[in-house]
Amino acid sequence: MKTRHCLTDIQRRRTLTAFNALAISTAAVLLSLLPAVASAQTQAQTQTQPHSATHKSAAAHTAQVIAPKVMIVSMFGPEGKVWLDKLGPWQEIRVPGLSPDYPIVRCNEMGVCVMTTGMGHANAAASTMALTFSPRFDLRYTYFLIAGVAGIDPARGTLGTATWANYLVDFDIQWEVDSREAPPNWTTGYLGIFAKNQSDKPPLEYRTEVFELNHRLTDAALALSRDVELADASQAQATRAKYDYAPANQTPRVVQCDTLSGDTWWSGNAMGERAREWTRIVTDGKGNYCTTQQEDNATYEALKRAASAERVDLQRVAVLRTGADFDRPPKGVSSLDNLLNTNEQGGGDIALANLYRAGSPLVQSIVTQWSEWQKGVPAK
Repeated sequence: MKTRHCLTDIQRRRTLTAFNALAISTAAVLLSLLPAVASAQTQAQTQTQPHSATHKSAAAHTAQVIAPKVMIVSMFGPEGKVWLDKLGPWQEIRVPGLSPDYPIVRCNEMGVCVMTTGMGHANAAASTMALTFSPRFDLRYTYFLIAGVAGIDPARGTLGTATWANYLVDFDIQWEVDSREAPPNWTTGYLGIFAKNQSDKPPLEYRTEVFELNHRLTDAALALSRDVELADASQAQATRAKYDYAPANQTPRVVQCDTLSGDTWWSGNAMGERAREWTRIVTDGKGNYCTTQQEDNATYEALKRAASAERVDLQRVAVLRTGADFDRPPKGVSSLDNLLNTNEQGGGDIALANLYRAGSPLVQSIVTQWSEWQKGVPAK
């Protein structure tokens, strides 16, 4: 047993000696490598610094806040295209919450931006809210030009007519009974919510039934664009000739009249008369209906919410609508045919062209004379 213990101690001493030698050797190798490691680290830092700087620069660019002078709000692609084709080049800004069909706002060096909301009340409200609460934009001093095509009352305008609105009226916020079951003296099934008859003004409890714009801005826009030459087309002229009264059968011009919002496309004399009557009712006789579209009350309400958070100025909102089709037929044509053949009326292309022709003078005045517009609509 004693001999076995002695042999074990000798083996242990030999093992420790070998281990110590290996440790010393390993340490020497590691020490010899330290200069190379330090050099490699220095080189790596030198190589990554430009990338880091570039990354910081890109982040700073991404975080840049844009303060447009004018924001043009279109509702579908062709309405935006008339501006994009003429006012570039453009910087593209992707804004979370915009329509997936139109996720980008485009801005140029003059301070003009163009966005497209998507069609209808829901798209207009959602996209406008996303824009106005985006941290990418400072819109406190921005002028908003809502510019789109519309149906038009032939007693107030014609195909291609450009209209500047003072009042935005929501046609959808009404009670409706089946017109076939309505009282015999009713022209349609519509009446105001909680009204007693068709001619009563309702309480307007939704608070989005009617909006009044800044008349000074409307007047300035009208004065700047009144004498522009508007686009016209032979197909539109042929459609106008079917009407035996003015201004339906005349050439288009720039006028002031008011616009009606509603997601339902409609056509007909009775509906058209209700549109006139409803506008008179909710504006206390001050409004003058002439165009019908789907978005403007929704867009304005979103801007109003943003204004309550001091992100926009509601006194800087203008609405331009151009006549793409008639809201009721001429004699001898049914309301259904008028609706189904909307595109054959020939007003679509000239209405798009006239958005730019009638709207551009206001846009150019604002951006080229910003010192006069910055604090508000200039005095006459």
